[in-house]
Formats: sequence, C-alpha cells, structure tokens
Amino acid sequence: MIVLGIESSCDETSVAVIRDGVLASNLISSQDFHKLYGGVVPELSSRAHLERVLPLVKKALADNNLSVNDLDLIAATAGPGLIGALLVGFIFGKTLARTSGIPFVPVNHIEGHIFSGFLMDTKPDFPFLCLVVSGGHTMLILVESFTSMKILGTTIDDAAGEAFDKVAKMLNLPYPGGPSVQKAAMAGNPGAIDFPIARLSNEFDFSFSGVKTSVLRYIQKLESPPDQEMINNIAASFTASVTGALLNNVRKAIKKYKINTITLTGGVAANSHLREGFIRLGEKYGKKVVIPDFQFCGDNAAMIAFRGLSLHEAGEKFDPAYEPFPSFFSKYITG
Repeated sequence: MIVLGIESSCDETSVAVIRDGVLASNLISSQDFHKLYGGVVPELSSRAHLERVLPLVKKALADNNLSVNDLDLIAATAGPGLIGALLVGFIFGKTLARTSGIPFVPVNHIEGHIFSGFLMDTKPDFPFLCLVVSGGHTMLILVESFTSMKILGTTIDDAAGEAFDKVAKMLNLPYPGGPSVQKAAMAGNPGAIDFPIARLSNEFDFSFSGVKTSVLRYIQKLESPPDQEMINNIAASFTASVTGALLNNVRKAIKKYKINTITLTGGVAANSHLREGFIRLGEKYGKKVVIPDFQFCGDNAAMIAFRGLSLHEAGEKFDPAYEPFPSFFSKYITG
C-alpha cells in the first residue's frame, strides 16, 4: 500500500509518502518570508503553495522511484485552515487522484495531529488522551478508536499557540512567536512573576486571553522598556502559567478516565518545558507517553498520509463532491 499525503493548510507546503506502513518521505517547505510581516499573509501563502506543491510531489515520488501509477491512495488536508491555502493542496490531490483512478481521502488537519503519534516507533494504545496544542486550536480529546473521539475540553478564547505569538509581539521577539518565547524563557526565571490562569466551569476547558492580558498590563506598568533579563523572566513566567494550565487539565483527565496512553501533539508540542512536564506526568501516573518527533509536531504531510490510510483501512467512503472547510469540522469527533 503506497500513500501520498499533501498538506497545505497554512504556511507549510508538505508532501509525504507512506510505503507498506513505513514513512518513506516527508518533505516540508516552510514559507519563511512571512517573518517580514510578523504573521502569515493568506494570499502570499496561497501563491507559495501553488509554486511548491508540484515540485514537492515530483521529488517525493522520484526519491522513492515511484510514479503516480504506483500510488494506491492520495490524501490531502481538507481543513481547518486558510481556505486559499487549503484549496491548493486539496484540489491538486483530488484532481491527481480522479485523473489517475486512485482513491482520494480528505483529511481533517486536527485528526492528523491526533494520530501523529502513530508515526513513532512507540505508538499510542487505545483508549488514549490527546492534548492538541497549536496556533489555531487547543483541545483535550479522549480517543477511543480511529473513528471515535470525544472532546473533553477546548479553549474558549485564544489557542495556546496564538497566545505565544501575541506575547512574543509584546516583547518585540521575532516571528514565529513560540520558538522565540521558548528561547527567551530558557534563560529566565519561571517563578519571577505570577501570571494567573482562569478557572472555568468546564473542568477541562482552557482560557489564555487572561494571561495574555496580564502580560500586557505588566509590561505597561514598567517604568521603562524591559531589558533582556526582564524579557527572559516574563517569557519564562508566561510559559510556566500556560504549560501549568495545560498539564493540570491532563492530570484531571487521567484521574477521571480509564486510558492507557497520553499523547502531546501540535506545533506547541515542540515546547521543551511542556514536553518535559508531559513526560513527568506520564511517569507519575504510570501511563505510556507518546510525543511525536519535532518534524511531526508542526504541519506536515506524514500525519495526513497516515490519517488518510487509517480512514481508508476503516472502510470510510467520501463523496466525490467533498469540499474543503476553513473552520473546524469532524465526522469522528464529538463533544
């Protein structure tokens, strides 16, 4: 079984090949020029995907001595994401599949993240808890099977990754914000400032708007612009508050639900402070911990190819008229 996966939901164009259950290729072309604008410019992102998707597909096939006729399945991200960016990869994959007589599977980007742990040598065991933490979404999900999941909690305002980006701007740190804040935080004192995290009626929901505002108010009250030591301390204290809230909800869910594994996925899963805390949490409660390698934390086609394969093997069928969607939608996730 040879699967081609295509990802183009935001600012990474990615193409992957899974061959007989083994990842054979995972090419990622990042649009670094967005740094000039301090964030992703949707129209420029779409144009870059148009320029890069065909060369990446050709390279992925050539690297594995394959032609389109060797493919058994094509999967592409259908959403959520920037609609212009989504359309590029989705239409390319769908058209290639239909003109070649190959089955096509539209993939939910978040579902790709949820099952990205299966790309690792040590894989999750059902049922498992998955904390998805990215620039656009923060969710705690109970995963019972490849086709049955339940949202236990989600953010009621900013996603964690979005909060990192906004705090980075407040501190005049370069885009993307997550890595910049982490770099500063590593040199700071996480206990220097007590930034509060909201307590919500749903015990598993998240809220990061308040801590973001607390950081802003703290900076505004300073008599002068923060020096590097202060920036490091603010970044470290902010990171400690956000990761503390994330880990606290996972801890509560471990106690409440019978699960075998906990997994951490999404772009913010690359944060070292969060990864370390997640591992300690698993050790404390005797749960298997699966955290994807860094290349699988951000947007990548390997997770799209795997998710497409899992749906195909589950016998799922999709209407040829299926269209991409910019907002979150999932047939398999309830709650």
